[in-house]
Amino acid sequence: MDESATWRLLESDWYSPRRLHDCPTHYSFPGDRFLPNRCLMDLDKAHTLLTSKTPQFNTSSNFNVPLSSSPLFQAYRQKLIENLSLDSQGRPFKIMVFRGSPKSSRKSIRFVDELRQEVAAIFEKDCKQTPYRCIPKGEKRALDAPRLRNDYYSNIMSWGINNILAVALGPELYLWNSEDQAVHKLLQVRGGNDWPTSVTWSEDASTLAVGYMCSNLQLWDVESSKLIRSLQGHSGRIASTAWNGHILTSGSRDKSIINHDVRAANSLASCIKRHADEVCGLKWSTEGNRLASGGNENLLYIWEASKMSSSKFLHRLSDHCAAVKALAWCPYQNNVLASGGGLSDGCIKIWNTEKGICINNIETKAQICGLEWNRHHKEILSGHGYSIRENQNKLCLWRYPSMTKVGELGNHKSRIINLCQSPDGITVISAGADETLRFWDVFGPPTAGAGNSMVSDLQGLLSFRTSLLR
Repeated sequence: MDESATWRLLESDWYSPRRLHDCPTHYSFPGDRFLPNRCLMDLDKAHTLLTSKTPQFNTSSNFNVPLSSSPLFQAYRQKLIENLSLDSQGRPFKIMVFRGSPKSSRKSIRFVDELRQEVAAIFEKDCKQTPYRCIPKGEKRALDAPRLRNDYYSNIMSWGINNILAVALGPELYLWNSEDQAVHKLLQVRGGNDWPTSVTWSEDASTLAVGYMCSNLQLWDVESSKLIRSLQGHSGRIASTAWNGHILTSGSRDKSIINHDVRAANSLASCIKRHADEVCGLKWSTEGNRLASGGNENLLYIWEASKMSSSKFLHRLSDHCAAVKALAWCPYQNNVLASGGGLSDGCIKIWNTEKGICINNIETKAQICGLEWNRHHKEILSGHGYSIRENQNKLCLWRYPSMTKVGELGNHKSRIINLCQSPDGITVISAGADETLRFWDVFGPPTAGAGNSMVSDLQGLLSFRTSLLR
């Protein structure tokens, strides 16, 4: 090809970029043919070059035979078309053009920034919808409780749905009304060798069950302050009692568990002797179909209500290394039970009672004297006694199911003996061997904002006010 023919080819409309200015297509970006932006452009110039049937220069000796007529070249061009004419999602895509991308249904790269803004807005909305709940720095109230016995195995507190707290102080049992703060002495045991060792309200709070050091078990009508009846069957201290409808279950130092049907004249419904030492913990599940019993021989038994008369247990769990007193059924998972071990164990174990397996274990390094589930949030509170390292005399709040520690509280000067929860599930009371009862609003519902932490600080400063229970 001579020089004049080459010059005419270069000046043709096919070759010159000026052709782009005459294109009728409208574009959302102005573009720059010298500084292309591949992220914003569909570069279709190269595609046009590949697909248009234009003469090609041949480097062979025969300049009159176009290269485009070669079968090899046609196959190569078809292969390029197949690989470059579609994007990764199989949609038509044009590359290598020195101008902005044409308006189409595809969104620009600014869509990435819009997506990030939407994600940030959703995250901010979720943060606003997640209420802030501050953990109190101190107790809401403290009551003086003289002659409260320092006995790990006793269960001397119960808060009924009538909003009355029953607590045993030495040989006396008092009722404290949380609405008007009125105090009433229900009973006093005569003699120096006997005193209440377990106190439990019935589910409707019409009856108060009281177990004694000398194996007595009594039912009291609180409104009339009269003894209804005494139940027989044990020969040792009754340190644990639990209600399940009209059935009152009691555990004793004589190693037995007795189910009493309080409606019947002969109340003894069944008697179980499986524990090898004192029964120090009893708790019925929310549905009333299973009973958990903990013993001083470090064993935990799970019983089915329908099979207790045969003394056949559902599970025998031996993972604890000390006495099992603290028991609590999960309020939102009926088959989940939490148990706590004594000083030599110091572990909170979460059990799947359906399968009889431990699904979580936390070493607290302290004696566990009580466990209470939070009904408003997925948390559990543990009360601790003696310890050789940490958490001594403390209340620890744990997030469930991860069992990570949320925080700890405690102003007790000696170990915590018992925990119990208010009917509304907001307040927890801890009874300490320092002869005080301390009220903690640790299970409170979510507050509106972080500003309420000032109220919590103020409560912490005012929480040292102590009043007499009697």
